[in-house]
Amino acid sequence: MCAVRIFFNNTFQPRHAMRRTVSLLAALLAITPMLAQEWLPRLAPNLIDTTQHADVGLQRTVGVETFTVFAPSDDTDHYANGVVMTAYNDCLYCMWQSSPRDEDSDDTRVAYSISRDNGKTWSKPQPLVVSSATHYFTSGGWSVSGDTLTAFVNAWKKGLQPRGGTTLFLTSTDGKKWSTPQPVTMADGSAMIGVLEQDPRVSADGIMVGAVHFQPGLHLCATFTHDTTGRSGWQRAAMEGEDNGNQSRHIEPSQYLRSDGSIVMLFRDQRNTFCKLASISTDKGQTWTAPQQTTIPDARTKQCAGNLSDGRAFMIACPAPAKRRWPLVLFLSHDGIVFSSATLLRSGDDTDLPARHYNGRYKTLGYSYPKAIVANGFLFTGYSVNKETVEVSRVPLTCLP
Repeated sequence: MCAVRIFFNNTFQPRHAMRRTVSLLAALLAITPMLAQEWLPRLAPNLIDTTQHADVGLQRTVGVETFTVFAPSDDTDHYANGVVMTAYNDCLYCMWQSSPRDEDSDDTRVAYSISRDNGKTWSKPQPLVVSSATHYFTSGGWSVSGDTLTAFVNAWKKGLQPRGGTTLFLTSTDGKKWSTPQPVTMADGSAMIGVLEQDPRVSADGIMVGAVHFQPGLHLCATFTHDTTGRSGWQRAAMEGEDNGNQSRHIEPSQYLRSDGSIVMLFRDQRNTFCKLASISTDKGQTWTAPQQTTIPDARTKQCAGNLSDGRAFMIACPAPAKRRWPLVLFLSHDGIVFSSATLLRSGDDTDLPARHYNGRYKTLGYSYPKAIVANGFLFTGYSVNKETVEVSRVPLTCLP
């Protein structure tokens, strides 16, 4: 931020000199807010056209392929969301929350599936954790350290008001047999009384940066740990923000590294601006600016961001200034400020976005809650379609603009 200081002495100044001083002061005061906002991410002018609802004016990029991980039938669960992927032991792993009919119902559990052919085909879903008499569970993400795969799950106590959760982890050294769930812990050894967002990132110097929706309710704060497995040592970062009832205004974030080493965190805005919020850290995730509104249109959904292997920042979103979760678009930026290219992953056209097959509570139409990873020369994006089908879109890194 640019601080402007102007000093006046007590000597007489001619009227024209005073006018010049006042004009200078006015100009400086006018540009100071702009300088303070220069870091905010934005789209290049005319990159998309949000009046074209199906595809925002974009054409499908050559090389984009989509594969089905799970499709509902009369004999299976009818709700699926919170899709998160990772790469482990030459395979891709995909987890999601699953239930017979409704979102966040007391019978919600976490399922996972494995692909051994780079995402083309997937194994029959297996339960990672199932609901208990006291808790139901949702997907929390993954980490890989050496030969150990860690799965995070969010435990929600049934009937708790305001609604809130905790984070548990399971480990495996073969991707099939799992340990008993244990609490993720803070730096003081206490259990994390909050829900860890699904895609924390590890920096080159070994710091994992993420965010947690802490109880009571779902109040979000950026967090960091020097435990690159993500199982322990978490600390709250310094981050201010606005409350929106029993939760923060800024929720469900994701982050990317900027070319100057700063970290930018993007948020869903619960105030219905239908624009992304953003915060920046210049000290490896320990302190953050207060989340600010950007001009990037957003359908008010979970965020997805990261970096390609060449260092470029990406974000994947439904850039609709309304509750319309289509199309699904990949944006790229060289500096993490101006996103200058866009790739259409999925459209809202009837030939691409199917009708919903089964009814249920909060089963929003469209492409919900994308999360992405870079692996094996591809960018993989997992998401749910109409909150009932789990799909993965992949695009070769060589096909990206």
